[in-house]
Amino acid sequence: MMSALWVSKTGLAAQDTSLRTISNNLANVSTVGYKRERAVFRDLLYQIQEQPGGLSSQDTTLPSGLQLGTGVEIGATQKVFTKGDLQATDQPLDLAINGRGFFQIAMPDGSLAYTRDGQFQLSEEGDIVTAEGYRLEPAVNIPQDAQSITIASDGTVSAMLAGSTTVTQLGNIQVADFVNPAGLQAIGGNLFRETPASGAPLTGNPNSNGLGGLLQGNLENSNVNVVEEMVNMVSTQRAYEMNSRVVSTADQMLQFVTQNL
Repeated sequence: MMSALWVSKTGLAAQDTSLRTISNNLANVSTVGYKRERAVFRDLLYQIQEQPGGLSSQDTTLPSGLQLGTGVEIGATQKVFTKGDLQATDQPLDLAINGRGFFQIAMPDGSLAYTRDGQFQLSEEGDIVTAEGYRLEPAVNIPQDAQSITIASDGTVSAMLAGSTTVTQLGNIQVADFVNPAGLQAIGGNLFRETPASGAPLTGNPNSNGLGGLLQGNLENSNVNVVEEMVNMVSTQRAYEMNSRVVSTADQMLQFVTQNL
């Protein structure tokens, strides 16, 4: 079997995965807090038929040798954690992190998840929760009679309670950061989990120790650039077509051999 068929087959598979990555970015172009991902290509093992530096005679060596590649594969899909554009909503529980950091979310199994999606709501008990009902950690409870909820850039939550003439502090929102955010595991629902690759979370108050500050009444849009993704899609399509052409050419060569020998 002609080896070019197998090499081009790996190219087709890799470009198909790359296109899937691009399509997922485009599908989430309006997802709050979404971070685009990119496919990382790497070449496969080489068949070393003549070792570089090997002897070509008693007194001479091969300057480059003979190495034949066996194709390509997707080595990773990397999340790109650049900041998305901010959108003003004027909703008191809409929050955006202006800089590094993630909101901490308490999951039903007792573990913590992390997100850049700041579309928070109130539960029936007055806790600040996500759209799925997962509680913000540390928990902040808003009394039923609270008015004029204010969330400062350092995470301090305060409100004017009925019958009171002074502002009451209700709690403090903390954020977490990671040495390698790209190592977080995406679990859907705009949530990430800690992994050994991400490192342990470094928690603290917003606007301190390199963590970003909170912006009340704002949301962070997806960081997907539609024009860039369209260009990547065209490039991927052309690469797929060229690998398909290799398959077609190899087929024609095999057809010639079988019909004329």
